[in-house]
Amino acid sequence: MRILVVEDDARIARDVITTLEAAGYVAETVSDGEQAWFRGDTEDYDLVVLDLGLPKMEGLTVLKRWRSAGRSMPVMVLTARGAWAERVEGIDAGADDYLPKPFQMEELLARVRALIRRSTGLAASVIEAGPLSLDTRQMRVTVNRVPVALSPLEYRLLAYLMHHQGRVVPGPELLEHLYGDDDAREAGALEAVMARLRKKLVPAMIETRRGFGYSMPKSAP
Repeated sequence: MRILVVEDDARIARDVITTLEAAGYVAETVSDGEQAWFRGDTEDYDLVVLDLGLPKMEGLTVLKRWRSAGRSMPVMVLTARGAWAERVEGIDAGADDYLPKPFQMEELLARVRALIRRSTGLAASVIEAGPLSLDTRQMRVTVNRVPVALSPLEYRLLAYLMHHQGRVVPGPELLEHLYGDDDAREAGALEAVMARLRKKLVPAMIETRRGFGYSMPKSAP
């Protein structure tokens, strides 16, 4: 899952990025409103953490522009502004959640998980497909209740497919959500990660649709 963090306080941005990456997310950051507007308008993110007090363009302006352009990714407003009127303004502008500073990283993660679940139509932190179970809170995967050890990339790939069960996910989309804007990824990287993941699961759990992408059926075998 790919998250954009828009925060001009370098320390807060670094702490949030570190926390998100440790939880298995691809996290990218920009520090001003103009960069945020461009990235959110041209890139595909599963969620945006957006500060309101930004240089060059206010966070609310950025959010309103995204929504006016039809960008529907979940947005969690993160700001030191704690007045109720500003919270209402942010939600009315299209924010999906509001977390005032200072905050605990555990709460940030819980809200991130909840927003991503809701955006993909899921209700619980444990996602299941046949004998496969993925606990997004504990980052724990089991097959027939037996724990399966996955690398960070394998977990990230499985989590994305599990959040999008029943949909054929194109290879380029999977690459974006595995690596973000990292240009260092090698050709064939997705196939290599997929092959390793399949060896640890029941192979038929992840279907390959030649020319289209990959799919995790809702009723995996």
